[in-house]
Amino acid sequence: MKNLYTFLMAFVAVMLVGCTGTPSTPVATYTNPILGGDYPDPTIMREGNDYYMTHSAFDYQPGLTVFHSTDLVNWEPISYALKTYLGSIWAPDICKYEDKYYIYFTVAHPKGRMNFVTWAESPYGPWSDPIDLKVGNIDPCHVVGEDGSRWLFMSAGKRVRLTDDGLAILPETMETVYPGWQYPEEWLTEGLCLEGPKLRKIGEYYYYLNAEGGTAGPPTSHMVVVARSKSIHGPWEDSPFNPLVHTYDAAERWWSKGHGSLIDTPDGDWWVVYHAYENGFTNLGRQTLMEPVVLGEDGWFHPVVEDVAQPIEAPLPLNEKIDRKARIGEFRLGYEWKFYKSFNPERVKVEDGVLTLQGKGTRAADSSPMMFVAGEHAYEIEAEIELHGDVTAGLLLVYNSDFFQGTGFNKERRMRYRKGGESGRGKSAEKMWLRLRNDNHIVTGEYSFDGETWERETWGMMINGYDHNTLYEFQSVLPGVFCAGEGYATFKNFKYRSLE
Repeated sequence: MKNLYTFLMAFVAVMLVGCTGTPSTPVATYTNPILGGDYPDPTIMREGNDYYMTHSAFDYQPGLTVFHSTDLVNWEPISYALKTYLGSIWAPDICKYEDKYYIYFTVAHPKGRMNFVTWAESPYGPWSDPIDLKVGNIDPCHVVGEDGSRWLFMSAGKRVRLTDDGLAILPETMETVYPGWQYPEEWLTEGLCLEGPKLRKIGEYYYYLNAEGGTAGPPTSHMVVVARSKSIHGPWEDSPFNPLVHTYDAAERWWSKGHGSLIDTPDGDWWVVYHAYENGFTNLGRQTLMEPVVLGEDGWFHPVVEDVAQPIEAPLPLNEKIDRKARIGEFRLGYEWKFYKSFNPERVKVEDGVLTLQGKGTRAADSSPMMFVAGEHAYEIEAEIELHGDVTAGLLLVYNSDFFQGTGFNKERRMRYRKGGESGRGKSAEKMWLRLRNDNHIVTGEYSFDGETWERETWGMMINGYDHNTLYEFQSVLPGVFCAGEGYATFKNFKYRSLE
């Protein structure tokens, strides 16, 4: 209960200061999420004082962006591992074995679900081309047995043995080793959905975390359960205190909390990192949260914080806050910016903060827009856009190629995009200034011919239903830019403004 005691002692100190007037050092806190917006299925590792984390990429490419932190709260992208569009990228696992770093991940493809690995000599890359492990199932997690053998634990309580180099599967080794924890029958979930395994060897035990209950659906679905064994071969004993993480009531701010990874500090404190939807803002996707846990004398992990929506004592001294939005205007592909369902770096040229984007497709729906994670309830984007050739360009809020909203123009007319459909209206030009605002799900647009005098478009739209429960695909609403047709468009003075 170390973290709880620390919090209580800090509270007592504050109360004493109020009575005596004696100054005290304020306790540093953070507020969830640690990564706001669509950062699902977090996987995290520590090397000394450095932490590395990556997430599911789904259909946004380049995929598997690697983040770095030294305080577990402030994160900065440092590399990306996947430069090829293979399909939808699910539930990775980042780890280090001997002198190499590995990311194991699942690809959901029309041909089926496959698993791959990429490796590097540094988390900063370069990362290898993806290697097909030629095995099905989903959600691989790397773990080393007590005899040095290497394994992938996967969904549905299954595991498969790796070769010694970790780059292939030993044939005919797939087996079921864990049935899952049976939660109470009255709990409202999507189903058992045993997935997202994460294993850690701590002391004499292997701790085996799994997600259960389903990722979306009812807000009380998802959870993190724990089992343990003194051997990688089991048997696995369920924690009598399960679940470790769970949303118990739809009135909570954070819904569908689950898919957790354990991480420690150099001082030996333990934390669990997981994802969750925000109540009322499920279209932001699954955001990355963190909370302290305590490894008790009984050998089980216990939660410490009752309400993870409240400020929590920071695990480590906090660095200066990293404002990732400050670099949005640099158009860094693979770090802040991603393509939808493609990776075409040849389409992109950036000089002095000006993006030149080659056209693709014939309209916004098939243009593979460039997008970034905003992660806020209210914001607007703005750009000076100039057309070159027979193209249409503009600003979008994209869930997928069928559902997006936004504003654009070609040389003949201004364009409105609504639910994936498009319509033209009004005066246009070869160069225009556009704004697109998302204010708590209400979308509006503005335009200007000189960058000074602005007119509001005569339309307004809602995007609160753009989420997985309605549209499937596990996507989120991301703001971005697009260019369709023959030619290119330039985007100057791109601005992102928080309205909160």
